Amino acid sequence: MENATREWTPSPDMFEPVGVMTQEADRISRPSHTYFQDARRRFMENRASVAGLILLILFVLLCVFGPLLVPYSYNTSDLSSANQGFSAQHWFGTDELGRDFWARVWTGGRMSIIIGLLAALMQAVIGILAGSAAGFLGGKVDQFIMRLVEFLMAFPYLVWVTLLMLITGAGFFPMVLALTLTGWLSMARLVRGQILSLKNEDYVIATQSLGADTRRIILKHMIPNTMGVIIINMTFAIPGAIFSEAFLSFIGIGIKSPMTSWGLLVSMGMKQIYTYPFRLLIPCVCISLTMLSLQLIGDGLRDALDPKLRR
Repeated sequence: MENATREWTPSPDMFEPVGVMTQEADRISRPSHTYFQDARRRFMENRASVAGLILLILFVLLCVFGPLLVPYSYNTSDLSSANQGFSAQHWFGTDELGRDFWARVWTGGRMSIIIGLLAALMQAVIGILAGSAAGFLGGKVDQFIMRLVEFLMAFPYLVWVTLLMLITGAGFFPMVLALTLTGWLSMARLVRGQILSLKNEDYVIATQSLGADTRRIILKHMIPNTMGVIIINMTFAIPGAIFSEAFLSFIGIGIKSPMTSWGLLVSMGMKQIYTYPFRLLIPCVCISLTMLSLQLIGDGLRDALDPKLRR
């Protein structure tokens, strides 16, 4: 009888808010995502960045397959067909030597994009190695590298590129070399700052105490933890290299005819701006849209790879 008449006392857990319980259940049932899976999801949710990625893929496909869509080579002259407008035979018309402008535009885009990618990749390699050595080793190594960076950055970027191009001469490889030797500075400073913030982390100190050498610590532990900012910096370095190529070709010390690039087409189009303005407009639009797409992708990657925004 005593057990039957004992007053029932509710448990405090029964009064837990329904919202809290629902959130807890969602968190338990939600599948776990890695850092890069979450970054990819956030990037795909950014409509502007996805539009930039689609636009960049479209331009890359046109640069690769565009010249194959017409039966003309980019450097084949036909004076009887010179200075034609848009037509079914020549989609973008022809230039003053009768060369198909469609083939020249997309062959030039191929050249410009390849130069931008190679220059940005080589800038990243040199900048990562120099910045890692300066940040991790410190001392005289840091002083030497940073003083060199400050000296080179004291002059405008295009001044050094122009001087190097005048020394090495015009062409594909001299341009990539000139852009590389003057473009690694910002990457080095960025990586150095990241390394300085990571060198006192517990896992780095533990690795040092276990006897790992400097090269292994930098390559296996520190550089992978800076890949987010490195990728973002590269997406901004590529359009910078494309613009530099266009500028150098425009002033006559870059790509030379009969080879073509967007910068060279702009330079040649300026001479005929009043008679054939489309020859200037088309390569300018291609350069602008390519750089815009890379900037949008860089903005999206910057937000997607930010660990503070991870959910």
